[in-house]
Amino acid sequence: MTLPSAPQHARILIVEDERAVARGLEYGLKSEGFEVLWAQNGRQALEMTDSHNPDLILLDIRLPDINGFDVCRQLRARGCRQPILMLTARDEEVDKVLGLELGADDYIVKPYSLREVISRIRAQLRRAYGELAAPAGERQIRFGNVVVDLERFMVMRDGKVLELTPTEFRLLRYLLAHPDQPISRDRLIEAVWGYDSDLGYERTVDVHMRRLRQKLEPDPAHPRWLVTVRGLGYKFQPEP
Repeated sequence: MTLPSAPQHARILIVEDERAVARGLEYGLKSEGFEVLWAQNGRQALEMTDSHNPDLILLDIRLPDINGFDVCRQLRARGCRQPILMLTARDEEVDKVLGLELGADDYIVKPYSLREVISRIRAQLRRAYGELAAPAGERQIRFGNVVVDLERFMVMRDGKVLELTPTEFRLLRYLLAHPDQPISRDRLIEAVWGYDSDLGYERTVDVHMRRLRQKLEPDPAHPRWLVTVRGLGYKFQPEP
């Protein structure tokens, strides 16, 4: 599944059961030129994602029916590759890690400022659609049984298309662009996320790298290509 090009006025789906919070976000986003949809629970979020194809999803974790973690998991399992920003009043490390493990792109802790939310949204949209849609100098990169098609935003393993989130694809593409070069977590955060994340540098990168290894490596516990550089970060190690 390929990400579509984001329209001039991107469509944002707010998934939030508290009317006052949702209305505040809706007013602020509309004033910035976004088209806004509102789902009051997890089931509506799944239905509206299928029917309206939003460009980005603001997903609250505490929902009355299906919690945000399960919504995120189901969306990714269905092949939804739009950026997902999780919103929550919780500030527990385990919640942050779980959200990332399930495929969220970032995590914003309440209380937050509207300016912060809009900044995160614009950064995610710019990187998910603008940068990934830009022509690449090299169309395809192959390693082992993996083919990364930079032009079509597609990754295949043994001829089967893998479902990578926009953040996972950006991270992979950046590593591939610097073969055999150790890259620090700080540098990856700056290159892939483009702003300071509340998630914590090391944990954010490590969780996304773990997800990439699970999808690409024959033995994720002993990676051949996406290797750890002890005390620094990671590197892409092409085969001889």
